[in-house]
Amino acid sequence: MARAVVTGASSGIGEMIARGLAERGHTVVLVGRSERRLAHARDRIRAAAPGADLLLERADLSLLAEVRELAKRLADAPAPDVVVSNAAVIAPPGDVTAEGLHRGLVTNHLAPYLLLRSLVRSIGDRAARFVVVGASPRGLARTPVDLDDLNARDPAALGRPASFRPFIAYARTKNMNTMFVYALARRLAGSRITVNGAHPGIIRDTGLGRDARGALKVFGAVLGPFSPRPAAGADTPVWLATSAEAEGVSGRFFVRRKEVPTAPHTTDPGRCERLWAESARLTSLPV
Repeated sequence: MARAVVTGASSGIGEMIARGLAERGHTVVLVGRSERRLAHARDRIRAAAPGADLLLERADLSLLAEVRELAKRLADAPAPDVVVSNAAVIAPPGDVTAEGLHRGLVTNHLAPYLLLRSLVRSIGDRAARFVVVGASPRGLARTPVDLDDLNARDPAALGRPASFRPFIAYARTKNMNTMFVYALARRLAGSRITVNGAHPGIIRDTGLGRDARGALKVFGAVLGPFSPRPAAGADTPVWLATSAEAEGVSGRFFVRRKEVPTAPHTTDPGRCERLWAESARLTSLPV
């Protein structure tokens, strides 16, 4: 039976991705911060997909130490055939973890960077698919990654109004996801591991905006009622993880199952390599 790992699986899009994979016969490892919420998600998935084979892994992906431990536990188990990196947060610039890093930077970018790189060795020469859940390439075109300030140490550089800065910081990390997909795909060329990015769409009930304030809260309130539910957001990631059409495809970005271009600042090899090297330094991995 194929084995899949889904991060951020205790609710929202991640839960629906896990459900979609379980319905297709995968053993699914649900990763999340809260054992209670993971257990509730497991119960909901089993109610929709009786007999689903589900395992729970609690890990706070905003802490690199916990990501390393998670990677070790997953490496000691049967190697995954699918890994979907979905966990994400919108955090204000001053939200710094005990490790001294911006919570959004770690959860959204450094955690998948560390986790996927760590799992490559345990997968070895087997076939596997990595899917990184990003965001709208069109919407992110005007928020290039500041390669000199990945940690959002200069809030003023995120623009105004101040209440919107958490979203700009989030948008930058989502562009990091795209750049990581391209850089990792280049390194995996010739292997049987593929890696692709996917935009799930503007989806409501994900919990991303639960801490929003000011203009960002108003923005979310306006879009929310008109946005589809998480099941719609899970469609493209599940398709990339399971479909015959996506077999062997790597280093691409998809929206509604269609390959789309991303902004030049995300495809530039020099920029991607700078991000890779700085991410390696922050996660204590070799370049």
